[in-house]
Amino acid sequence: MTGPGISQRDVEDVLTGYGDLVRELIARVVRRPSGNPWLDDLVADYPQRPGKALRPAIMFAACQALGGTAEDCVTAAVSIELLHNAFLVHDDVEDDSELRRGSPTLHRLHGMPLAVNAGDGLALLALEPMVHDARLSHRLVRLLSEEFVTMAHRTIDGQATELGWRQDARLSVTPDDYLEMIGRKSCWYTTIYPLRAGAIIATRSNSRLGELSRFGYLLGAAFQIRDDLLDLLGSVEQFGKQPYGDLREGKRTLMLIHLLRSAPPSDRAWLVDYLSRPRADRTDAEVSTLLGMMNSAGSIEFAIEYGRGIGAAAYEAFEAAFRSVPASSHRAFLGGLVGYMLERNV
Repeated sequence: MTGPGISQRDVEDVLTGYGDLVRELIARVVRRPSGNPWLDDLVADYPQRPGKALRPAIMFAACQALGGTAEDCVTAAVSIELLHNAFLVHDDVEDDSELRRGSPTLHRLHGMPLAVNAGDGLALLALEPMVHDARLSHRLVRLLSEEFVTMAHRTIDGQATELGWRQDARLSVTPDDYLEMIGRKSCWYTTIYPLRAGAIIATRSNSRLGELSRFGYLLGAAFQIRDDLLDLLGSVEQFGKQPYGDLREGKRTLMLIHLLRSAPPSDRAWLVDYLSRPRADRTDAEVSTLLGMMNSAGSIEFAIEYGRGIGAAAYEAFEAAFRSVPASSHRAFLGGLVGYMLERNV
């Protein structure tokens, strides 16, 4: 079971339903042609590829669990999914990734300059559905826009930290540093903002969001830890992108942090040399060596157990945030997400 009364399949079914709805709505936004052949198809590409639509689903569920309707938050859900796709385009450029959702990345298809520009276009497009929604009051649009901008700033700040660690070959990163970084890079836009926005739309207020934010932070941390593990445990067929990308890039995941702290001196010296070199200079054989070191040091098991601890805290935070919320399928879905984050294979 993924959570009290809800299975992993139940969670996936809800994600599929919301995903189909959001992709249909997004298609209307991205298919408005500008007449520019170097922009229109590129902007429409990633949003039309199959994805989990996790962020809109969390927003829809939070809004409805707290007394709102799905119609109330449709445009805000579309906005966060568009921003997510903009971040993906830029992430793929920054990491020089080969695949996204099972197909070549945008910069591999069209070149880096056009891909970056399309990502910029998606980011600008992201706010339009929400700010132009006549069903939302001016006050509510302002509250949501402030939340949206705060979330975007924190995400970009967290991404800069992760990129900076890699560029400077930082070796002294701790698990607490990692949690702080993903709290900004991943949690704010993946889970915290969707929960907060759903609550704001349902209650027409931004008060009493503290407990929701804590739940969102822990839920997002569980998501990111599992995401990092899937880079080692998943496959192209399951995950839609090449495995071991984080190893080649030298991302400071919990596994790498653990290895840096626990490896014997000879292995650590090899690792320091590996991380000091550019990504392009790291070979497939070296990536395999690094994976073997992580297995030998118990680094993967460390991350799995660490994730379980985060998951246990997330369950407690969920109960605190939703203790006074009546039982419903939407509430159950949000509670079930904790186990789903820890168990998912995609």
